[in-house]
Amino acid sequence: MQAATANGVTAVQVREKDAPARRFLDTVVRLARVIPADVALIVNDRVDVFLAARAAGERVAGVHVGQSDLPAAAVRELIGAAAVLGLSASTPEQLAAAADSGLVDYVGIGALHATATKADAPPPLGLTEFARLAGLSALPAVAIGGVTAPDLGPLRRAGAAGAAVVSAICAAPDPGGAARQLRATWDAA
Repeated sequence: MQAATANGVTAVQVREKDAPARRFLDTVVRLARVIPADVALIVNDRVDVFLAARAAGERVAGVHVGQSDLPAAAVRELIGAAAVLGLSASTPEQLAAAADSGLVDYVGIGALHATATKADAPPPLGLTEFARLAGLSALPAVAIGGVTAPDLGPLRRAGAAGAAVVSAICAAPDPGGAARQLRATWDAA
């Protein structure tokens, strides 16, 4: 993680679907202590873990939830106005509801492609559908799900505010080099 954040990653979202709360909290605390202060640390799904980390004085920026997690209104009430709240969305109705709520800071639109990192990922949208949905979103849109380096230019040109990657960095032989290349590709688009 340190190699990636030192080479252009601007946010880290930590997801532990099957870990007990205490182990997930330990992971969040370890990450909060090693990533640079200018890199946002987002907790996926687990508002309780975010709150516990914040109560312990750790630097956590916010929470990202999906459509089947706690409702955005409940999450915002729990995390407060200053924390970041992201919401997964993959339909025009979900995008409109997120924007209309006035509670969500960004939407994650996907899955762009099939992905092995999330067993319950929705069917792949592809670049054309992502572009259409991003164009409908009144909120910053982050592409999620199977994003690779060749996708970054088209995604940015389609209006993406960012792209979430896992395998493109974590499965690379040189995570720092992969992050640097991804950042350069994004910046060049």
